[in-house]
Amino acid sequence: MKNFVLAVFLVAFTLVSGAQDKMMKAVKTISLEQTAGEFTQKAITVSEGTYVFNVTNTDAAPEVGLVLIEAGKDGKDAKNHIADAYVSQMVKHGQTESSKEVTLRKGTYKYFCPFNKTPEYTLIVE
Repeated sequence: MKNFVLAVFLVAFTLVSGAQDKMMKAVKTISLEQTAGEFTQKAITVSEGTYVFNVTNTDAAPEVGLVLIEAGKDGKDAKNHIADAYVSQMVKHGQTESSKEVTLRKGTYKYFCPFNKTPEYTLIVE
């Protein structure tokens, strides 16, 4: 009986602990808009945390996307891309698509769209 009570306690503790972790990990949104040849947000500064990127295509190109890399890395090399920042599917005219959750640590990142051929813009995490 003691083992049963201990097992129930451990399961309950694990569930409560997991729920508290999720509540503390508030997911924030970074909204980006692309127009022809550029993002309208030229630089972004945020605090450390977990984010979802929403990318809107405002007549930028038939389809657009998002690439996020750490500053100083080559964006042409896909192994440097932070894959969770990719939108779930290509963003068509007038549409908005979202990325997976991305945990950003202090540092400098670059974001751009290889399909709309935007420059690399700066995302600073403080």
